[in-house]
Amino acid sequence: MPGTRKLGKTTDQRMAMLRQQVTDFLDLGRMETTVTRAKEIAPLAEKMITLGKKKDLTAYRQALSFITREDVAKKVFDEVAPKYSERNGGYTRITRVGARRGDAAEMAVIELV
Repeated sequence: MPGTRKLGKTTDQRMAMLRQQVTDFLDLGRMETTVTRAKEIAPLAEKMITLGKKKDLTAYRQALSFITREDVAKKVFDEVAPKYSERNGGYTRITRVGARRGDAAEMAVIELV
């Protein structure tokens, strides 16, 4: 587990939420969420992109064990990872966008650099 933030959920609920958010983030390339969730998503998404840069069957299977949709895993390996072949990490950017209206939670946009 990358961080120690529990996000108000049990371990299995938290991992399911993070897997789904990382999958959606890698599919769209950009996502608006709370700052704490964005900080948890970033290292997991970067690990998936790093696996995509390896381009072998073992890395693909490891990515599929975390990413919830096969088409997104294929996109990571075929489209996203080759863009970052010369870059050693730092594939994501978190930008704070202010408070959410309903509960004043600090919101952020996480995007691929």
